[in-house]
Amino acid sequence: MSNMLGHYGFPLSEAMVFGLSSSLSFAYLPFLKIGGLPLIAYRMPPKAIIKGLQKPLGLKMRFETFRSPQKGVARLNELLDEGKLVGLQTSVYWLPYFPDDLRFHFNAHNLLTFGRDGDNYLISDPVVETVVSCPAIDLQKARFAKGVLAPKGLIYYPSELPDAAALAPKWRSIIQGAIRKTVRIMLHTPLPIVGVRGIHRLANAVRRLSTQDEHHARLFIGHIVRMQEEIGTGGAGFRFIYAAFLQEAAELSGIPALGKLSADLLDIGDAWREFALVGARMVRGREPLAPQRLAEMLDQLAVREQAFFRQLKLAIA
Repeated sequence: MSNMLGHYGFPLSEAMVFGLSSSLSFAYLPFLKIGGLPLIAYRMPPKAIIKGLQKPLGLKMRFETFRSPQKGVARLNELLDEGKLVGLQTSVYWLPYFPDDLRFHFNAHNLLTFGRDGDNYLISDPVVETVVSCPAIDLQKARFAKGVLAPKGLIYYPSELPDAAALAPKWRSIIQGAIRKTVRIMLHTPLPIVGVRGIHRLANAVRRLSTQDEHHARLFIGHIVRMQEEIGTGGAGFRFIYAAFLQEAAELSGIPALGKLSADLLDIGDAWREFALVGARMVRGREPLAPQRLAEMLDQLAVREQAFFRQLKLAIA
């Protein structure tokens, strides 16, 4: 979204996009499976991030899905021929430029395409350093993959951009509103699998892992680490991005307390990364398998995040 808005004349940093869309979160979803293991999310879904920018900025986005792959391909080609930069939702598994060890059936990967070169699409993907090309047949498979979060050929692009001059006097209230929404997600969502309570719920699931079934325990712990550190930016990475948002927001809103809280969140991000490191070492047999230790680390992270978001709520009151 940062790249897309910049392309269309409204530059906004990745951190500001993330913060203004109230995208920092946590959810432990045992009823949604990826490879037979529960979905663990450290941010809102990609489409929620895109839609979350619309109200605070006055941005209007056009979303289109398709029942027919042929119609979806034709519409994408039409937009590219008009010179538009287009966002796509895809399945990681069918993108051939992904390394084999990162290709799995995850249907909510977003990327940008900006043109065609023969039978290949030119793509800017957030996980690749440079522009890549993707054969048309593979991109079609990725856009119309089946399963959980099936993309249905989703494409999106701006239909109306924000008015920078009109936004200037509103930044303080916009930032306060975005932060309030994030605080509500983390502290006050009634579902016990979301926010701080969701972290405790995951800790309880880890605590129940049996060292008598080391294979399952290692699979479960490895899955947590993968969801945190390899899919997208990862749990710790999202905390770092939100910390960068708070730094920018402190200056833009005139609320200096946000700058101090940014440093506190960086420390929490470091603790998430330490948890992932310990979990990875257990999975690889470099440390004894100890689910109880990991559960205690998760509980402590929940306590720290609860305290952080309470302080953040006070800062914008």
